[in-house]
Amino acid sequence: MKIFHLSLALAAALFCTQGFAATAQQNKMTACNADATAKSLKGDDRKAYMSSCLKATPAGTPQQQKMKTCNATATSQSLKGDARKTYMSTCLKKS
Repeated sequence: MKIFHLSLALAAALFCTQGFAATAQQNKMTACNADATAKSLKGDDRKAYMSSCLKATPAGTPQQQKMKTCNATATSQSLKGDARKTYMSTCLKKS
């Protein structure tokens, strides 16, 4: 009977952990923490490093890059309102 309860608890634990996949921020925190540990940083030096590491932005996904490019172009052309919406829609649909 104990084996049944143990295997049931193990199965429940496996199902629960699948719902808690690491987010991008958690992955970044893990990477920054590992880097700080590898550099043997302590105290204020570690805090400063972690702060700058976590603030550093990755290049982003291709869609995010496309959005930035389209947005910058629309801004440089001083597009507003419906003209901006139309331009952004067209720009983002281009491959």
